[in-house]
Amino acid sequence: MSVKLQQPVGQKRLTNVAVVRLKKHGMRFEIACYKNKVLSWRSGVEKDLDEVLQSHHTVYSNVSKGILAKSLDLNKAFGHDDQTRICLEILDKGELQVAGKERESQLSSQFRDIATIVMQKTINPETQRPYTISMIERLMHETHFAVEPHNSSKKQALDVIRELQKHFPIKRSPMRLGLTVSGQNFSTLLEKLGAWDANVVSKDESGSRQSIICEMDPGFFRDCDTLVRNLQGRLEILAVSVHFEEDTHVDDYDDYEDVPSALPKGSTDSAVQLSEKIQKQTLSDEKKAGAEVKQNRCSTCNVSVGDAKQFRDHFKSDWHKHNLKRKTKQLPPLTSEECLGDMDMNDSNTDIKEYSF
Repeated sequence: MSVKLQQPVGQKRLTNVAVVRLKKHGMRFEIACYKNKVLSWRSGVEKDLDEVLQSHHTVYSNVSKGILAKSLDLNKAFGHDDQTRICLEILDKGELQVAGKERESQLSSQFRDIATIVMQKTINPETQRPYTISMIERLMHETHFAVEPHNSSKKQALDVIRELQKHFPIKRSPMRLGLTVSGQNFSTLLEKLGAWDANVVSKDESGSRQSIICEMDPGFFRDCDTLVRNLQGRLEILAVSVHFEEDTHVDDYDDYEDVPSALPKGSTDSAVQLSEKIQKQTLSDEKKAGAEVKQNRCSTCNVSVGDAKQFRDHFKSDWHKHNLKRKTKQLPPLTSEECLGDMDMNDSNTDIKEYSF
């Protein structure tokens, strides 16, 4: 007698589940999601909530045990029991639960990112040079810095800089600005720059409009921008981060929270000029490197050929093939010019034979 096994009804198996958890009013609420979709949702790539949730608009008190959240608890914590709205809030504010090793890897990677940003934005005030990344990481460990995975690395880097300034000789690397105002307002500008402890690099007091190039702490940028606007002048950002003389580092502009989100025209031109300079230097280095490449030698043609690509192209050439035929007849190789002449002569002889025939 055969026994038919009955499968449980109403049981929804959650595979490859990622749990997003939110604690509110002393109660825990969870939703079951696809991990990669959670990250896409938070970055703004994914827009469809149904593609993110594994269980359709359902709020749990414990996903692993399949315990649903009570309506009474939802009303007490969120003020309503609309599970769609609650799912959206948990997605935005909740903590994505991951395995221990994965969480450790993420925190380590973000710690490194924060240290890199700190290194790019700071200098040693004594040497006017940036600290090394290993030194920054050591200082962060000494201040017992802990990564907050929900906050951006840029924001945490600025907090780290403020904390490090309390204990170690470190300061924000200055911005290099070009300021232009009318002659009658020039003294007012100089007075303010002195109050901000800005370093004046150069002045141009010729003509009705006078200009100045200075370096200042990025914290005074907004005040400086407002002052120049009030004086009906012009401000250009020449370098976002100046590490030391004759070596400027132009960082991604959006990294700074002290400056607006768009570059002025003058600073864009400066960035373009710097980019062109770097590109020319790169091309020059490539040419030098190319000159030092070991020459490949073709024994058939008895000639030195350039790099590996040129060497391969040489083997496909008519010159090499013609010398290869001569080699089989135990004839000496020809130069490229001699080879062309020999092939032309052979073609002419062939045409004469065909014509006479």
